[in-house]
Amino acid sequence: MRRYQTPSQTVGPFFAYGLVPEQYGYRFTSIADHAVAAPATEGTHIRIIGQVLDGEATPIPDALLEFWQANAHGRYNHAADERQDNLLDPDFLGFGRTGTGTSADASFQIDTVKPGAVGEGQAPHINVVVLMRGMLTHAFTRIYFSDEEALNAVDPALANVPENRRATLIGKRDEASAGTYRFDIRMQGERETVFFDI
Repeated sequence: MRRYQTPSQTVGPFFAYGLVPEQYGYRFTSIADHAVAAPATEGTHIRIIGQVLDGEATPIPDALLEFWQANAHGRYNHAADERQDNLLDPDFLGFGRTGTGTSADASFQIDTVKPGAVGEGQAPHINVVVLMRGMLTHAFTRIYFSDEEALNAVDPALANVPENRRATLIGKRDEASAGTYRFDIRMQGERETVFFDI
């Protein structure tokens, strides 16, 4: 009997009920949602909105995004952050998850606080993981902030990105809506978002 290689399996589409069921109206409890920070969390509360776009700039309706970030003092809510300086915030979650399939324009939104710098010379940023149908593995990127130009200029991760591509990692502050940033993720094509090998 001749054996053949098993076909590859793409990731999804099973995110809605498996990872963010409440967002999609299922009667199951989500362990994480679009609120990365609780209302009582210290710091400047912000909202990030955007879309995940394919190579033709068409919004992708079945992407799942995970966000992990430091609090307003630059501390992660994680045991691996061993700095003992009492700057952890008990109301800070630090992790969120949202899908792009519940709005007509396939957009996403996260509510959080603006992170502090994690270390000397690092600019405030949010780590993002992108999962969606058609991808065999997830992709990693970051959101930096347009109003942190001085720190962005010296951030070591941004310095390793070609200058003409750094803008793909910058969330643009919406001057008309206080505390709102726009960050679109382009999976390929013109202005493709920079993804990192972790």
